[in-house]
Amino acid sequence: MSVQERKQRERAERERLIVATARELAEQQGWDAVTTRQLAERIEYSQPVLYSHFRGKREIIGAVALQGATEMAAAVRAATAAADGPRARVAALARAYLDFAARNPAVYDALFQLDGGLAYAQEDTPEPLKDAFAALLESLGEVAGDGVHPGLFTEVFWASLHGLATLSRAGRLLPEDAAQRAELLVDRLAVV
Repeated sequence: MSVQERKQRERAERERLIVATARELAEQQGWDAVTTRQLAERIEYSQPVLYSHFRGKREIIGAVALQGATEMAAAVRAATAAADGPRARVAALARAYLDFAARNPAVYDALFQLDGGLAYAQEDTPEPLKDAFAALLESLGEVAGDGVHPGLFTEVFWASLHGLATLSRAGRLLPEDAAQRAELLVDRLAVV
């Protein structure tokens, strides 16, 4: 292994450590606790080392969001692959999405609430974000209904899931009705 390859590997490892530590700190204490000073102390590197990887917290949030998009896409695909039939796939998608949001609140915030400097729904949208949307579209496109653009239907269904996830996390909805809400969403919106 050349010196250059070793340095690249070490740089990639430091970057993974920074992102993992930021994510862990955000999940434990919220994004306000994620500062370059806190991260530098936790990973035992200087702040200039952090800045050599990320220009600031915004880029770190973006890196966590991209990682989260990949994980969410995998969770949705795993859940829908095991389902039999269009309705079952959509129900599995809804459960997987809401589950992901509940289990990973800081990552969910990085994806959809905070400014990570990422472009959404544009030409230069990063691939992990496009793939997360594609994971939803794969199951939702088949139940959009006649004359309804599958991408548009996916956006509306996703917005509904996001609303449920956000309102549930904020304590605005009764937790005991969570499963019924997801079923109602599937029954009323998906044409099966």
